[in-house]
Amino acid sequence: MTGAPVMIMAGGTGGHVFPALAVAEELRGRDQPVVWMGTRKGLEARVVPAAGIEMEWISIAGLRGRGTAAWLAAPFRIAVAILQALAAMRRRKPAVVLGMGGFVSGPGGVAAWLCRRPVLIHEQNAVAGTTNRLLSRIARRVFEAFPDSFPGGVAAELVGNPVRRDILDLARRDEAGNERPRDAVHVLILGGSQGARVLNERVPEAMAMLPESVSVDIWHQAGRGLQTAQPGYSEHGIEARVDAFVEDMAGAYAWADLVICRAGALTLAELTAAGLGAILVPFPYAVDDHQARNAETFCSVGAGIVIPEQEFTPRRLVDELAALLERPDRLAAMGASARAQACPGALTDIADACLEYAGAPA
Repeated sequence: MTGAPVMIMAGGTGGHVFPALAVAEELRGRDQPVVWMGTRKGLEARVVPAAGIEMEWISIAGLRGRGTAAWLAAPFRIAVAILQALAAMRRRKPAVVLGMGGFVSGPGGVAAWLCRRPVLIHEQNAVAGTTNRLLSRIARRVFEAFPDSFPGGVAAELVGNPVRRDILDLARRDEAGNERPRDAVHVLILGGSQGARVLNERVPEAMAMLPESVSVDIWHQAGRGLQTAQPGYSEHGIEARVDAFVEDMAGAYAWADLVICRAGALTLAELTAAGLGAILVPFPYAVDDHQARNAETFCSVGAGIVIPEQEFTPRRLVDELAALLERPDRLAAMGASARAQACPGALTDIADACLEYAGAPA
């Protein structure tokens, strides 16, 4: 691969990193060089180099929930991060810069603007974050996954969330009639890389309370809460596969009939691509309560059930699960409603835009 690279800016959590990684892989599949701007503390520090993508590092972190000292030091730290990003721009000379969220996008976007590089941004959530709201003023194109995520006056293009091709391929598998018959309902619990404590603590207890007439197989991704979830099943005599992290998410979705998870934008996009209904427990402390908005959109057409965290008790979960698992037709309807929301073109739409500004054939 030769020529000026596309620089991708994304960092922090999987909700920003994995959609950006999907775009990076799509671009590289079209022989477009890619370089990534991130921080050494976010998830990108592990997964991006592992994918064989070169990195440019800057130092930046969020301020929400931090003390007075952090706020006082913020102007200095932001200035340093912008200088680091400027140095990276001068080294790499990217043809176009794509911001996919996270704190790194702010300094990187400002540096790109100062270097007169075209900036494109994508917002994954139903409510645009502060960084993307600011960058929308200087971006050549603004993409969004949910309608009206930006305030009025921003000409955002609704494209959906980019999802990796191996997950997009699940739709073709189902259309070909390759679904496996199930002896038991397969329930996939996704706690995220950090490990959602409420899921790790309460789901094992709820599974122990299910009536004997309901047969389930359980796969629980517990993140950092592995030592909580695993004993929870063992103590109740329940057989379950419990992993800290799932490398093959396409395989996990292909296995599942129903998912219990948070309401991060990436997870919901993957559920729509895989055609899976879900029980959603939005993270109540998400910035601008965006997970609640994400969940509302997903469930508004019957693709899932929302249980607020304060109402997420083992008994409530058992009631919802039993009602679903005893009605395979309802599970199938939820999956179909999820699939109807899929935006399989998001990946190519964003990659095409990057190539357009890079001067390469789309």
